[in-house]
Amino acid sequence: MALRIKWNSPVVLTFALLCTAIYIADKFLMGNLMPLFTVYPTVDWSNPFSIASLISHIFGHSSLEHLLGNLTFILLLGPIIEEKYGSNRLIYMMLLTAFITGLINVLFFNTGLMGASGIVFMLILLVSFTNVSSGEIPVTFILVAILFIGKEFLQSVEVNQIAESAHIIGGACGSVFGFKNVSK
Repeated sequence: MALRIKWNSPVVLTFALLCTAIYIADKFLMGNLMPLFTVYPTVDWSNPFSIASLISHIFGHSSLEHLLGNLTFILLLGPIIEEKYGSNRLIYMMLLTAFITGLINVLFFNTGLMGASGIVFMLILLVSFTNVSSGEIPVTFILVAILFIGKEFLQSVEVNQIAESAHIIGGACGSVFGFKNVSK
């Protein structure tokens, strides 16, 4: 029997390729591309690129470690979510999470934001709902929320280059999506 390679998760795989291509292109352009994939503390509402950064920030990554860390989780969890909810719903959840994360960052924080960490945390919380029936709250969700979101709250008091707020907001989005889909 011959084995074939299958493009099993088109949204997740395309997202991973886009993030990787943008990272590599930015290296060739000596850092001049990444500003298009960063949300800055203020948005110039007259500049379409500035507005688009409220979503496009999920494609930018500051380092190879940042990119690989996010893609590891996205490639691990994303196909499970894409299979359960479908490609179109996954795109919707990713874009909405990106927009909410970007907008909250602009409205409440004085820092820039880039990377897919919000998407990662959305997937982490959402995957705990994959085998849940209506009217149930999975214990795995409770434990994952305590561990992952709790850790982010604790780390948010540290001075670092990590946007814990994006992780928390992404996790909150994943929780809302999970509860919304369970109640259907």
